[in-house]
Amino acid sequence: MTVKLGIIGAGRIGRLHANTLTTRVTGAELVAVADIFEEAAKAAAEDYRIPDFTADPSEVIQSGDIDAVVICSSTDTHCRFIIEAARAGKQIFCEKPIAFDLAEIDEALAAVDAAGVQLQIGFNRRFDANHARLKRAIESAEIGEPHTLTIISRDPSPPPIDYIKVSGGLMMDMMIHDFDMARFLLGEVEEIYALGDVKIDPAIGEAGDIDTAKVMLRFENGAFGSIENSRQAVYGYDQRVEVFGSKGAATTGNWHSNAVTISDAASVRRDLPLHFFVERYFESYVTEMIAFVDAISEGKPVPVVGNDGRVPVLMAMAGMRSMTENRPVRLDEIEG
Repeated sequence: MTVKLGIIGAGRIGRLHANTLTTRVTGAELVAVADIFEEAAKAAAEDYRIPDFTADPSEVIQSGDIDAVVICSSTDTHCRFIIEAARAGKQIFCEKPIAFDLAEIDEALAAVDAAGVQLQIGFNRRFDANHARLKRAIESAEIGEPHTLTIISRDPSPPPIDYIKVSGGLMMDMMIHDFDMARFLLGEVEEIYALGDVKIDPAIGEAGDIDTAKVMLRFENGAFGSIENSRQAVYGYDQRVEVFGSKGAATTGNWHSNAVTISDAASVRRDLPLHFFVERYFESYVTEMIAFVDAISEGKPVPVVGNDGRVPVLMAMAGMRSMTENRPVRLDEIEG
C-alpha cells in the first residue's frame, strides 16, 4: 500500500522530512506541502518535486487524496492541526513538543482517540542506531541492573533570540529530547531536581530563558539520572549517553566526519564532531519516517505514541518548577 502524505510547515524540519519522504521512504508518496508563507511552500514543492503547494494547511488536511499529515509547523499550531487532522480521519505525525500546555495536549490526544487514528511524535533520537543499541544492552541485561544514566547534550551555538522568545524555554525546546531519551532507556521518572543559569549570552536571560542547565532524575525503578544541556559548545554538537549498571556500562559518544587521529610532536588530535543535529541525526530522521509509513501501511501501532509526547512536557514543567523553587519536584505535583 502506498501512503499519500502532506506536510504542514516548510521550514528546516519540514524540508528535511520532505527530502526523506521523496528520496528514502519506500511506500510513501508526498503529494502536497502547506506553509502560511506561500513562497516557502512553493520552494519546497519545487525542490522536492511535490505536486501541490498551498498557504492554507486546511487544504492539505481536508484533501481526499491524502492519508496522513506530517506536522512541522510552529509549536503553537500543533494541537489545532492534530485535532483538525484527526477529525478529518488522517493519520498524524507531529514534531515535538505537542504543546506547552497539558490541557491543550490532552484535548488533542482525546481527539485522536475519538477519531480512531494514530499519532506519532517526532522523537527521532529513539531511532538512532547507537541509542537503539543502548536500549538493547539494558533490556538484555548485558550491563546488569541499571544504576545511573548520564546524558550530555550541547548545541554548537544558540538559536536566534527571536526563536528563544517563542521556544518555550531550554527545557521545553532542547532538553525535551533528553527527557524522552531518559524514559526510552530507563522508564518513568518520578522526581526531578534542576539547576539552570545564563552562562553564554545575557540576551537569552533578558528573553526569559536560560542557556545552561543540569537536571537530576529519580526513576521509578530506583535508578538515578543526570542531564546536562548547554546552548553553546564551541567545538560542535556534543551528544553523549552512558548507562552504568551492576555488570558494566554502555556508552555512546560523538560522531565525527572521519575516524582519523593525527599524532605529531605537539599533540594528538582529530577533527571536530559533526556540526549539528541534521548531520548527526539524519539517518534517525529517515528511520523514524520509515517506521511511521510502515505502521500506517501495515495497520500496526506507531512506535512513539501521544503519551510519549505528553510526559516529556510534564517533565519539563517539573524541571522549570524545580529550578524556580530550588527543590526536587515530583511529577505528580504537576499533574495535581
